[in-house]
Amino acid sequence: MKKLERRAALCLVLAGFLLAGLAVFLFRFAADGSRWASSPFNRHLYSSEGVLISGTVLDRDGDVLSTVEGGKRVYTDGKTRRKATLHVVGDPYGNISTGALSAFGQKLTGYTLLGGAFGAEEGSDLYLTIDADLNEVAYQALNGKKGTVAVYNYQTGEVLCLVSTPTYDPRNIPKDLETNEAYEGAYLNRFLSSTFTPGSVFKTVTLAAALECIPNLEGRTWTCEGSVQMGDGVVTCTGAHGEQTIRDALANSCNVVFGQLAVELGGGMLERYAQKAGLTASYSVSGIHTAKGSFDFGGDLSQSELAWAGVGQYHDSVNPCALMVYMGVIANGGKAATPCLIQKVERPGLPALPQFTRSTGRLLSEETAEKVADMMVNNVAAAYGTKRFPNMDLGAKSGTAEVGADQKPHAWFAGFLRDEDHPYAFVVLVENGGSGADVAGTVASKVLKAAVQ
Repeated sequence: MKKLERRAALCLVLAGFLLAGLAVFLFRFAADGSRWASSPFNRHLYSSEGVLISGTVLDRDGDVLSTVEGGKRVYTDGKTRRKATLHVVGDPYGNISTGALSAFGQKLTGYTLLGGAFGAEEGSDLYLTIDADLNEVAYQALNGKKGTVAVYNYQTGEVLCLVSTPTYDPRNIPKDLETNEAYEGAYLNRFLSSTFTPGSVFKTVTLAAALECIPNLEGRTWTCEGSVQMGDGVVTCTGAHGEQTIRDALANSCNVVFGQLAVELGGGMLERYAQKAGLTASYSVSGIHTAKGSFDFGGDLSQSELAWAGVGQYHDSVNPCALMVYMGVIANGGKAATPCLIQKVERPGLPALPQFTRSTGRLLSEETAEKVADMMVNNVAAAYGTKRFPNMDLGAKSGTAEVGADQKPHAWFAGFLRDEDHPYAFVVLVENGGSGADVAGTVASKVLKAAVQ
């Protein structure tokens, strides 16, 4: 009798382990099944070289960017178009992890939890939000320089343009891709996965903090003589701007004024507003997580170090996507849609899967956003020239970010359109490009003209 009891107990223990294992498997299957099915080891969906042979990638207008023919992955005709869309489509071998062929493999194969990868050889039609024509304009505007250009609709979240350079032709991959300095960082999507010193575009954050935390800011004036002593250091400016209001100081991109404001606000407040602006967070762009920005506003900074941090230098680092969203927040009254890259997914015989708009929530008060937006619109009239941006209600801020004495500065130009038909925010970064207003501003002018046509 005792022997039977022991055997029964052992059977119960084994049954318990079996049930626990089954529960773990079912949980992992639900959580990771799509990744398992979309693994390059799945020979139903991938070639022996690890190339996805399922699904078609199209732009927002239905132009095919990459599809499967004869069991092989092929790309669209047009060398320029292939280069311009490489980082959103992806390379054949999955080296660009943020490209659709890698990041959206589950959607391309049509995997579902219940149906698995049944019928996945045919795959799905994945429509991106990207306008391939606009990508070509942006790629050509960069003119071979390293950097990134992006435009998105801050009301719907749709990313209309996303170009990262250097790039290459996925149909004719260069043999020296791994060794040629011209292709250094070609696998990296600079818009999503990199951070850079922002320079003066960060003054829009310092401005928002000052508007909300310093009484009578708009009634004050400052005098810029070209430099100012801050503690044991000196903050220099591009010129002597004389007496200025805060509106003038933003248009002049005056380091003297914004350095003093940074010290007056203090490191803790600057850190709080950098976080409020979303510049230290990671956005999920259709499931692709962006790089997080970082700042050093620690209590042990000297006055001059804090001043430089407040004008976008020192150890400041921002992600271009996060900065673009912040531009949308300013334009849209303090909150904006988060970016997305998928417009819809279609599979034969099934309805298109809907995509939902998500919001950042409130990052700025409506009053502060309106004031910052108005000052950025004034920047265009006072500093950048409205002729470069014809028939556009444009707000913008340039940045010329110093990155070392032996290197040219990074050139930034970021902003938004206040237009019911074209509610767009944008960001342009040209690595070691020089002047933000001249170099990045010229790129932005070409892209925005094409975007509103």
